[in-house]
Formats: sequence, structure tokens, C-alpha cells
Amino acid sequence: MLSKKAKYAIKTLIYLHQNKTSTPISAKIIAEQERIPYKFLETILRDLRQHKILKSTRGPEGGYSFLKDSNTITVAEIIRLIDGPIALIPCVSENFYSKCNECSDDEETCKIRKLFGQLRNEMLPILNKTIEELNSI
Repeated sequence: MLSKKAKYAIKTLIYLHQNKTSTPISAKIIAEQERIPYKFLETILRDLRQHKILKSTRGPEGGYSFLKDSNTITVAEIIRLIDGPIALIPCVSENFYSKCNECSDDEETCKIRKLFGQLRNEMLPILNKTIEELNSI
């Protein structure tokens, strides 16, 4: 399940993209417009800044804007950054692979691994949409 933190991070990036001519935008405005608890948003913005997705500008006209181009930031990237692996089981993860300890089956014949591998493969093209592409959905 997608965490609220990841959902709010994606909402924040969409909002910044839709208002990119007005950037930088303060955390207070983002919180109010997107109905995100302010303190929670501050944590999210810090994470996005630390991972070089956003930059912050200080001062009365300060706020947040993109450091990385929004047409290169994918939803999958943000989910991985905030929540970790997208795959629902570790043995099918592309970036966080680990063998299932309780699995006695060979990975090549494991029915559960095949099912969740198929699920991951069908989800990834959708989650690889960029923040910019989300505006056309």
C-alpha cells in the first residue's frame, strides 16, 4: 500500500509542476492548497531536498522549486525514495532484491514469485510516468 508520505510527496510535486511559473512556493501555501499537514509536509520537503529533487530558497519570497527537471522525475522514483521497494515481495524487486528466507521452492518454479513478478512488470510502466506526464491523466 502506498504510504501517506509518498502520496503527499507526489501531490506536492504535481502542485509544484502545475505552478512552476510561481516558484519558489512556500511550504505553507503547498500545505494549504493540497491539504497536507504542515509539519508532515516539512519532513517530506526535507527528504525531497536531500535527494536533490527540490531546492529551497530562503527569505520572504522563498520556498521550494524543482532542482531536477520534472520531466525526468518518475512516480516510481518517488515511491522508492519514500517507501522503498515497489515490488510486494523481495525476490521480485529490481532494486532491492533479496531471496525469500522461507521459500523452499526454486525461484524459477515458484508460483508466488511468478505472480508477483508479473504484477510488478505490469505496474512499472504506469509508475514510470513522470510528474510532467501526470498532468495529462
